[in-house]
Amino acid sequence: MTAMKWCGLQTIEALDVAIDERVDYAGFMFAPSTRRVSLERAEQLANRAQGRIQLVGVFVNPTVEEVEEAVHRARLDAVQLHGDETQSLIDALVARGMTVWKACALRTKEDVERALQLKRVSMYVFDAPSTTKYRGGSGATFDWTLVQTVDVPFLLAGGLTAETVGEAIRTVSPYGVDVSSGLEVDGQKDEARMRAFARAVREER
Repeated sequence: MTAMKWCGLQTIEALDVAIDERVDYAGFMFAPSTRRVSLERAEQLANRAQGRIQLVGVFVNPTVEEVEEAVHRARLDAVQLHGDETQSLIDALVARGMTVWKACALRTKEDVERALQLKRVSMYVFDAPSTTKYRGGSGATFDWTLVQTVDVPFLLAGGLTAETVGEAIRTVSPYGVDVSSGLEVDGQKDEARMRAFARAVREER
């Protein structure tokens, strides 16, 4: 069973589609991004979720205090670090009872090896290097063969769409897939694309 994380959710409508499609994780962007949500908005979305989907907050180079406030207010199940965070920050968050995921942009095998040196990471998110001023969500892909032999839990991200996700799953066999721009039309989550993506993943399960 391939898990799904839909990232960059900003509206009740998009969250409702994710819940209806039995998506495993909803991602809220707290880092600089066109998909960024305020803490107030994240609270509203968390109230709507009511435990029916796991919530993941995405941060880039945050402070412990910033993460703690978001975890408390948005009732996050996991924290995804998408910047240049150090082992000491990961340790500090885990020590406070948080489940930490680490997103890593991959160009070479050496990037994979460096990522796997991190400790106390519950889930990796392997993504393409950013092609914009923001981290992730650019719609770019990377060489999937870089992670074919990785034996830790990870989500495959980077340019996935309903048309490509089946091939990605067959090629890599990840724990799950992570998508944002592949669900969008003109920068907004699109119900038809969301449901098509979910169908494509289920066909590979």
